[in-house]
Amino acid sequence: MNMSKRFAIAGGKALLPSGFQADAVITVERGVIVDIGSEANGAPVLDAKGLWVLPGIIDLHGDAFERQIMPRPGVHFDLQLALAETDRQLVSNGISTAYHGVTFSWEPGLRSRDTLVALMAALDAAAGYLSCDTRLHLRHETFNLEGEAEVLEWLAEGRVDLLAFNDHTPDILRKLGEPTGNATLLQRTGLTAPALQALAERVKSRRDVVPASIRRLAAAARKAGVPMASHDDPSPTVRADFQALGCGISEFPKTTDTAALARQLGNPVVLGAPNVVRGGSHCNAVSAAEMVRDGLCTVLTSDYYYPALPHAAFQLSQQGVCDLATAWALVSSNPADAVGLADRGRLAVGLRGDMLLVQALAGRPPRVVSHFIGGEQVFAAKGAPRW
Repeated sequence: MNMSKRFAIAGGKALLPSGFQADAVITVERGVIVDIGSEANGAPVLDAKGLWVLPGIIDLHGDAFERQIMPRPGVHFDLQLALAETDRQLVSNGISTAYHGVTFSWEPGLRSRDTLVALMAALDAAAGYLSCDTRLHLRHETFNLEGEAEVLEWLAEGRVDLLAFNDHTPDILRKLGEPTGNATLLQRTGLTAPALQALAERVKSRRDVVPASIRRLAAAARKAGVPMASHDDPSPTVRADFQALGCGISEFPKTTDTAALARQLGNPVVLGAPNVVRGGSHCNAVSAAEMVRDGLCTVLTSDYYYPALPHAAFQLSQQGVCDLATAWALVSSNPADAVGLADRGRLAVGLRGDMLLVQALAGRPPRVVSHFIGGEQVFAAKGAPRW
């Protein structure tokens, strides 16, 4: 049976824009939701009894794919193999649309220009083979002045789906003095500690010309209609400065005051789902669950761990932080709105048939048992409903 033509999902508890509705019949034809009612009208029906029927997850910031590329220090695998394995992880965890957060740094190694260019080419070549709608979130290190010209070209050519402004230079210099952080950086770059220290110091010395580069890149992104995020905003002042450049997403703000200003400005505030699942940040940053509770976080992303997204939404609900509809919006409709994806993120007539069937049993983590992307069934777990 060609599921992209016409089928219906019935019997589950579906999250519609108006809230959860038991026994809604959702009909999909040629990849698009064409009807939500009480009858299948002759379409083949998949019985979702006992399951949650939810919009597919939209992940705006995920870099766990780096572990498929380099699972151990200095051990690299073919990019097509890495992308294929990443795709399997994405769809099995309910992620229908993924923005791969690829860092374009002044560092050599995993986050270098060579890796980025190779990965962009691999994404182009793999486009017809990947199940997940995979896009490029270009994480540009603002001190990477040598990379500015290419980023300007890529923006003009439509090769960038989301542009983030990062500045990890101070963190790198700080971590070089810490045994654990030092080891991670040296493994990632392939440099010795003295060589990386010298390189970071040279990069830092150019800080006076960085603001002008940021302005040029922001202007190019605005012209190209590419959404922009500022990463690790350290203060309300920095968030306001980026807002003035048309950079309207605050990604991983470091303080509650910064997140509060972002929300006052109407900015989406992005935090990591692993922060929720683990009960706090791995780097002593703000608590994502507390920020959700206080209305200061509107989007959750996988960050470095894809399975965290569906788990975080159910965990927020189970812990009474918010109801499940609000929690699921953090991983579906809110990220869609943040980057202007008007064709997905909700179960509504006229939108893409990106849908999950999720089983949530007491004492067990929620489990994606079936996943449809554009009306095609791309994943079915053991025990999934059958046609």
